[in-house]
Amino acid sequence: MLRATIRLTETIEIDVVGTSLEEVHELLSSQCPPGFDLVKAPVRMGKTGGEISALGTYHRRDTSQEITAPSMHELAALVPDGWTMLHVQTIAD
Repeated sequence: MLRATIRLTETIEIDVVGTSLEEVHELLSSQCPPGFDLVKAPVRMGKTGGEISALGTYHRRDTSQEITAPSMHELAALVPDGWTMLHVQTIAD
């Protein structure tokens, strides 16, 4: 028998604009939705040099569950749309 941990793959993007990297970082941190982690935030300089913008990408990290099945094929078939399999382990029957 196999057991897998699966997690939602929900992603949110938020665009922020500031005048310094510190301000952009604070804006990204303060706008992080509950249950999400900031996973990337590429920074862009404004054409005039006065503004810095970043597109923050947040992934949901708080929703997971376990599923079981006798084979890897059957286990994969149990993963619903919008979820991903994190790891698989063999368990005793």
